[in-house]
Amino acid sequence: MLVRRYSIFVAILVLCVLSLVLSFVGSGAWLFLFCILFPLAWIGVFDVIQKQHSLLRNYPVVASVRWVFEAARPYLRQYIVESDLEGTPFNRQERSLVYARAKREEDRQPFGTELRTNAPDYEWMTHSLAPMPVSEEPFRVRVGQDCAKPYDAAVLNVSAMSFGSLGRNAIEALNLGARKGGFYHDTGEGGLSPYHRIHGGDIVWQVASGYFGCRNRDGTFSPERFAEKAADPQVKMIEVKLSQGAKPGHGGVLPAAKVTKEISEIRGIPMGEDCISPARHPAFATPAQMMDFVARLRELSGGKPVGLKMCVGHPSEVFAIVKGMLHTGIHPDFIVVDGAEGGTGAAPEELTDHMGMPLREGLVLMRNALVGSGMRSRVRLAASGKVTSGFSMAANMAIGADWCNAARAFMFSLGCVMSMRCHTGQCPTGITTNDPHLQRGLVVEDKAERVANFQRQTVIALAELVAAAGLEHPSDLAPHHVWHRMTPVEARPLDQVYPFLPVGALLDAPDETPYAAEWAAADPDSFLPRAAVGPRRAA
Repeated sequence: MLVRRYSIFVAILVLCVLSLVLSFVGSGAWLFLFCILFPLAWIGVFDVIQKQHSLLRNYPVVASVRWVFEAARPYLRQYIVESDLEGTPFNRQERSLVYARAKREEDRQPFGTELRTNAPDYEWMTHSLAPMPVSEEPFRVRVGQDCAKPYDAAVLNVSAMSFGSLGRNAIEALNLGARKGGFYHDTGEGGLSPYHRIHGGDIVWQVASGYFGCRNRDGTFSPERFAEKAADPQVKMIEVKLSQGAKPGHGGVLPAAKVTKEISEIRGIPMGEDCISPARHPAFATPAQMMDFVARLRELSGGKPVGLKMCVGHPSEVFAIVKGMLHTGIHPDFIVVDGAEGGTGAAPEELTDHMGMPLREGLVLMRNALVGSGMRSRVRLAASGKVTSGFSMAANMAIGADWCNAARAFMFSLGCVMSMRCHTGQCPTGITTNDPHLQRGLVVEDKAERVANFQRQTVIALAELVAAAGLEHPSDLAPHHVWHRMTPVEARPLDQVYPFLPVGALLDAPDETPYAAEWAAADPDSFLPRAAVGPRRAA
């Protein structure tokens, strides 16, 4: 058995020595063979003497080949093994559509759909026999109707991605693309950097629990610093981040070693200390206090719209937020629902895979909370999570969204190849890295045009879907316009798949809704439920 395990290694050693000897008396071919075998022999010696990997010690050289294939496996699967409809989190068909639209290449499809129309989870829109003309005007959504400085948002915008997670060239390209295309660029929680502002695109400034760019030395919120930056005319809206889809309920730490002078200045944090992002906001502790904080930010910003971003978790907390609005008479101007399928540069696998509500369930719940409490007419609703096409936008809008945000799709428009190395700082396309040599490959002017192209072509596709359904605006879409296949022989419109409450149902007859227990437990003065929701676990 020992001979079998080491036979290849021993053979390489013998042939290596033999070829070296013969190279002195024979032809140059023996020297060439030695040059090939010597690295393999060296690898085998290293495998035998190292102590970290038992497989390498027991099977020198052979086990090293396994490591090579394991490292190459993601790329082999993506480019050779997987079909166009396989691959996660985005398949080749979804990515190719973004690439084509970003480059203004052919995006039409011949010979019919490749999707299995009788497979469970297949979805389609119903069309009209009296379609409308396709709108030539870009759709806009007025946000902050009661604000001094309302904003007309596009229906597809760049979702939150921070400088630091993305390199400066990527941030610049996104913002320049947003300016060219007339849509907004969300800063992410990392602060308002010079690279967000250099090209003049519309900005939504995200204020998260670390209050980066508007914090005091001890990490608390600084009204003075916030007011100074919020006054920038490029900042159109303020977004208070409560949680993120890919890692809801999870804080973060940027180690002191990674806090560069530039990041220190942008985030307003000291050099030589860990940068802490708390899991919850220090500025408020209850839904009612949150509404007071929203009103304070609106006043400090000079009347700009202020909204919330969250991945939906406990339903009782969503209803507590709504009760906070009713209790205080204050409401956010918009709420962005981030789905649990949303992306991140890095997160614990358990949170990414199993924490938080997926976008559709979260969006329906938030829609019902606002409609059922009579607040929907005052609060705009946005959806964020795996938006790549006009249909993904239309489906979100049919169940309640006023507009959509996308992050990874815009990364694809920048040239992302889904190498899954975002957390390593070694992104091969120069997007999620601060390495200047890798960033050099991302040319801002070229990629900005692709960003604008993708957004424009996707909104045009949405307009075509809306017109084919016999409608004039995406706001006319309703749940019954989208059908979902339950089984190979059964399909239903979305209004028969999910509950959709009528206006005021939670105020007039909450016990007749599916949310009776959660609504009763919701408290405007606490995120904790005031009563038990569901049965208790047995002792």
